[in-house]
Amino acid sequence: MSQHSDSAFADTASRVELDPLHGVAADGGEVNLDMILDVPVTLAMEVGRTRISIRNLLQLNQGSVVELDRAAGEPLDVFVNGTLVAHGEVVVINEKFGIRLTDVISPAERVRKLR
Repeated sequence: MSQHSDSAFADTASRVELDPLHGVAADGGEVNLDMILDVPVTLAMEVGRTRISIRNLLQLNQGSVVELDRAAGEPLDVFVNGTLVAHGEVVVINEKFGIRLTDVISPAERVRKLR
């Protein structure tokens, strides 16, 4: 598409006001979530992060240690579909790793971070 036609489109575009979603309480009242309860989401825990050069990345091998930006004992970050929702600590249950949530971020705070 040429720049001229993009400009013409922008001149004719107008703002559209949408009706509120039915069943969603804008006033903070109860919302029926039954429709979305079975939607799968990805839950991920992050121990820490670091930045290294490609040169150093290519030199990694079995036994290499990579220093992360988080101190031992600090809580892990818990993400749902890439959004930080909580902090927690690692636990072991029946020889499997799990996470105990120590701090859950409020829905209002999560929405604020999306903006």
